[in-house]
Amino acid sequence: MALQAAIALFATFFVLLGVGVPISVSIGIASLAAGLIAVPADIVLFTAAQNLIGGMNSFALLAILFFILAGSIMNNGGIAIRLINLAKLIAGRLPGSLAHTNVVGNMLFGSISGSAVAAAAAIGSVMSPLQAQEGYKRSYSAAVNIASSPTGFLIPPSSALIIFSLVSGGTSISALFIAGYLPGILMGLSIMIVAYIIAKKEQYPVADPIPFREKVKVILDAIPSLLMIVVVIGGIVGGIFTATEGAAIAVIYAALLALAYRSLSWRDIPKILTETVSMTGIVLFLVGASSIMSWAMTITGIPAEISNAMLSISENKIIVLFMMMVILLIIGTFMDITPAVLIFTPIFMPIATQMGVDPVHFGIILIFNLAIGIMTPPVGSALFIGSSVGKVSIEEVIPTLVKFFIALIIALLLVVYIPQISLFLPQLLNLL
Repeated sequence: MALQAAIALFATFFVLLGVGVPISVSIGIASLAAGLIAVPADIVLFTAAQNLIGGMNSFALLAILFFILAGSIMNNGGIAIRLINLAKLIAGRLPGSLAHTNVVGNMLFGSISGSAVAAAAAIGSVMSPLQAQEGYKRSYSAAVNIASSPTGFLIPPSSALIIFSLVSGGTSISALFIAGYLPGILMGLSIMIVAYIIAKKEQYPVADPIPFREKVKVILDAIPSLLMIVVVIGGIVGGIFTATEGAAIAVIYAALLALAYRSLSWRDIPKILTETVSMTGIVLFLVGASSIMSWAMTITGIPAEISNAMLSISENKIIVLFMMMVILLIIGTFMDITPAVLIFTPIFMPIATQMGVDPVHFGIILIFNLAIGIMTPPVGSALFIGSSVGKVSIEEVIPTLVKFFIALIIALLLVVYIPQISLFLPQLLNLL
């Protein structure tokens, strides 16, 4: 039965995706097709409806809504330019200074906004014209921006980590947030290494030194924006408030900051609220549809069969993790990170925990894998936005992007096979 259900589930899902059916609807219909193999139609429809509503009826999901709202306020509130100035200060003396500024800017802004697309658009729209004026190749500038934009999925606060916590059965959000810092920084550093090598070869310029007085001004301007991360993450990790409460505080902080900068008007509010409602609705419907899929897979025994199939190939932890990594990298090329987390966490997490992998470590592995997919064709959202902002075709940017892709794969392998990269900070703070 499990084999028949798996064929019905995945065949229906990919056929529907292939003909252009929205992913949430594809997940729901495919789940019904699999469920019908195990139980009568009336029970399938009734239980599917229950799971659809029940999956969305979670207090923890409010954190995603509030973080999306906070990110939207900051996207429209003049935050990007202050973070870019700080990034120039951090990376300004390296060859190809503006490219490194782009990477650091995406790491800072991505962690605040929690969106790879927002980071690629906000930072790229400022940095691409500056790099063009300095003689940088557009394909290089765009590739740097695209490759570094997903770092915000790992550097908290991250909605992807919140979703993983929910679907994995309650893995500590505090531990996941802290665990994401070192892998996220490693992700950014790997991109900067490749950017440095290319910059040396192409002889891209080093930025002029910044006077001390201007350095002080840049730091003071950026501190209020960075304090949001300190307040929110510090409060969550310290047990002062929950992730949901922390997200609500982030909204208030972002609004007060935007008002202080006088960069937000009443006319911007409808746009911000519309963006927030639209993005939250998409995420919630995905969560509800994926709850139906989780139920269908459970009653048909699909995860157990997949586990048995993988372990029949090898019971070696190194090989099993490598197989997971390859599958997730392939999945990431044609599926957005949210549905991929919802679908593949219940499939792969039991296998990983059976092999002795810590749930927090597995969560970071999963998100890192899928974050790379944001920059790859055919459906990489950061790839399309970054190419558009950089005014370069996808065909032109891909040869350069491949070099960054290789560096990210090496960084991913380090994260997969050296658990302490993810677990050192949570252990240090007694979160595990």
